[in-house]
Amino acid sequence: MLNNTLRKKIVDLVTRGKGGHIPSAFSIVDIVNTIYDRILNFNPANPDDEKRDYFVLSKGHGCIALYVVLHKFGFLSDEDMDGYLKYNSIIGGHPDRTKVPGAEASSGSLGHGLSFAVGIAHGLRIKNMENKVYVVVGDGECHEGTIWESALVAQNFNLGNLCCIVDLNGSAEQILPHPSIEKQWKSFGWNTAVIDGHDPKQIEATLLSFRDGNNQKPLAVIANTIKGKGISFMEEHGPWHYKIPNEDEHKMILEELNL
Repeated sequence: MLNNTLRKKIVDLVTRGKGGHIPSAFSIVDIVNTIYDRILNFNPANPDDEKRDYFVLSKGHGCIALYVVLHKFGFLSDEDMDGYLKYNSIIGGHPDRTKVPGAEASSGSLGHGLSFAVGIAHGLRIKNMENKVYVVVGDGECHEGTIWESALVAQNFNLGNLCCIVDLNGSAEQILPHPSIEKQWKSFGWNTAVIDGHDPKQIEATLLSFRDGNNQKPLAVIANTIKGKGISFMEEHGPWHYKIPNEDEHKMILEELNL
């Protein structure tokens, strides 16, 4: 079941702030929400708790999905959310780890979040810590060379504490399609799983198996998603990549969300 309450918050933020990527946020919001709701060990009162699990959003342009989830779980206040894209606000068009509590990485320039996550996972292994590391990358982002360099490092160090979720929302199909993105990750020595990225039950079951398992390899979860999922005139529709809804479009979106 889609989380339309969070989708409404995403649309409201973009409409009010006059900036943001709604379709990219809609494609990952069910994943991010399930991770925080069912999988991740965290403490909003102490975002830097050494016992926490780590979540890295590599595709930083989808950050509004992260913001609404961080707000839901107590990292961000109502005041923080009201300040979206305003001068001196802590939340902007891409997450800044020096400002946003709960954001583990400053991201937006694609291709770097996985290497950041690999470094965290390897450091945790060196310290003999049991924390898990989760990172979300985009399918288009998986054309970046640093993704595969990081994938090689992760399998070389047998980072079974690392899970990479690939948001397979079709962005790469527009320019350079992946023949089989699952086979690519397998060829780099990773375990793989393929899920519906909008089905919380599939997301939870796959990530619980990873979290509680005795993993010898990192896991790549290929999450089949749809840009703009839940809004008929927005799904897979290129012009909406960074389009701000006008008043009529905002009403139409809320009607389709039944809110």
